[in-house]
Amino acid sequence: MRQPHREETVYGQGCVIGPHVRMGKGCIIGAGAVIENGTVIGDHVRIDPFAHLGKEILKSRNSAVTRKEELEPLTVGDGALIGTGAVLYRGARIGEEVLIADYATVREHVSVGKGSIIGRGAAVENATEIGRFCKIETNAYITAYSSIKDFCFVGPCAVTSNDNFVGRTEERFQHFKGVVMEEGARIGAGAVLLPGVTLGRDALVGAGSVVLRDVPPRTVVAGNPARVIRQVPDEQLLENQGWQEKK
Repeated sequence: MRQPHREETVYGQGCVIGPHVRMGKGCIIGAGAVIENGTVIGDHVRIDPFAHLGKEILKSRNSAVTRKEELEPLTVGDGALIGTGAVLYRGARIGEEVLIADYATVREHVSVGKGSIIGRGAAVENATEIGRFCKIETNAYITAYSSIKDFCFVGPCAVTSNDNFVGRTEERFQHFKGVVMEEGARIGAGAVLLPGVTLGRDALVGAGSVVLRDVPPRTVVAGNPARVIRQVPDEQLLENQGWQEKK
């Protein structure tokens, strides 16, 4: 596919553009991409082949928290990059210069802030907030009802959860709660966080840990179950990173 002039949007073969889509200038739409009804695309957005934007929700009779509802159109900010096979649901809001990598999924009622990265194959479930300049690495799982603040890091294959009752008894519906990551919190590869856990500002969870309870700010935890190891060194604190002020 040829490169467009800066203000021209170019469409690849076989892409499907639904009614009432608002397309910005200078976009590149890959072959076989599907953009559903009403989706709003900013300027200079790249959408790779076979991505699906604005997908309607699927609801099984057995779905616990997914509900049929009228959702606002998907919005994608200026300069965003959407990878091959990525699926972005109607009702999500993708900020400027966000990268959604190949085969990632972003559900309804999710917001992703400016400059954040959702890695290859990662899944972000519904009603989740991801702040600015976060990195959600390959195959990470962000459970529904989570809150991830600015400058956070989630390592590859990390898992979060929101249901202490593991899908049994009606009482669970009163207690669904995802994880909270305060600014600059970090999770190592393959770690598991139980429902409702809060990681304080600049907290760090070691790779492979199982986190059962809240982690205080500026604290390193590791192990199964995770225990306090030490404090985060001063040079690693968010406030001491020169790049933060430039964002």
